[in-house]
Amino acid sequence: MGQIGFYDIADRYAGLDAKNDPLVKINSIVPWEDFRVRLEAAWRKPPEERKSNAGCKPWDAVVMFKAILLCALYNLSDDQVEYQIRDRLSFVRFLDLGLEDKVPDAKTVWLYREQLAQAGAIEGLFEDFDGYLEKQGYLAMGGQIIDASIVAVPKQRNSRDENVKIKEGGTPDGWENEPAKRCQKDTDARWTKKHGKSHYGYKNHVNIDRRHKLVRRYKVTDAAVHDSQVVEDILDANNTASSVWADSAYRSAEIEAKLAQQGLNSRIHRKGHRGKPLSEREKRGNKTRSKVRARVEHVFGAQSNDMGGTLVRSIGLARAKARIGLKNLTYNMRRLVQLERLAMAGSP
Repeated sequence: MGQIGFYDIADRYAGLDAKNDPLVKINSIVPWEDFRVRLEAAWRKPPEERKSNAGCKPWDAVVMFKAILLCALYNLSDDQVEYQIRDRLSFVRFLDLGLEDKVPDAKTVWLYREQLAQAGAIEGLFEDFDGYLEKQGYLAMGGQIIDASIVAVPKQRNSRDENVKIKEGGTPDGWENEPAKRCQKDTDARWTKKHGKSHYGYKNHVNIDRRHKLVRRYKVTDAAVHDSQVVEDILDANNTASSVWADSAYRSAEIEAKLAQQGLNSRIHRKGHRGKPLSEREKRGNKTRSKVRARVEHVFGAQSNDMGGTLVRSIGLARAKARIGLKNLTYNMRRLVQLERLAMAGSP
């Protein structure tokens, strides 16, 4: 076995480049320094509030943000991302670390993400990047498509009585005396049914623009919240076109009226009722709408298949909002790489 040579690491990185390391593209295209001010505001106290400058130096804000994004990009746990950073040259290079540098451990990754979640900073980071996308010419165009996807969490093995108490906003009997058990119970997630199957967790309600397939607005709720209840929260007033596409779950007289009040044209699927099925003309109309609405399924498919899945391992709505928001943000970063590649190739 030979010794490591001066150019060996560079040769390894060149080999990764030859295999089109996706992290290189993301690293080069995302304006990381634009996030620094918001990150440091969430992670560091102002100098006048610090009791002392003693102790370990804090990690660089951008390095930690990238480590957190790796979790979202590949759906890694904090322990897994620590291991992968130690094991993979591509991760080391993405963080701008050398082989001799220390690696953020799992606890540190958790702590930094927790501070972002408690500060509610993820929404701001998402909006910052959306503003950058617009500056690069990727305006919200062509109309907007809205939909929701269920995000699963580990199932809670509660009794029927415990579930009733949780839904009422209370704490089941005996849980106060078992803090270890209590901290492992997610009392914010809810059950819902879809296509006859029960699901437990949260929902990722998104609004994408038809032209670029970028997530422009999103909202995270528990899984029991009906899709139609958050339409107003995720409508994008900045889209250059007025059409709104959605599946039949969003169809109601109330929503149609609200869209009309905002000057938006409804392209929501029509739905049949008992004793009044859809006509052939309405079925053809739905089929035409589906060709556009299906673009939002590509977003959810990318998050589920290309980004390691969407399972949320954390406890509580605040942490779920952070993790799902980061998933939407990293999707947009990946999508920007694709859009830039298409632009270079001259695709429309």
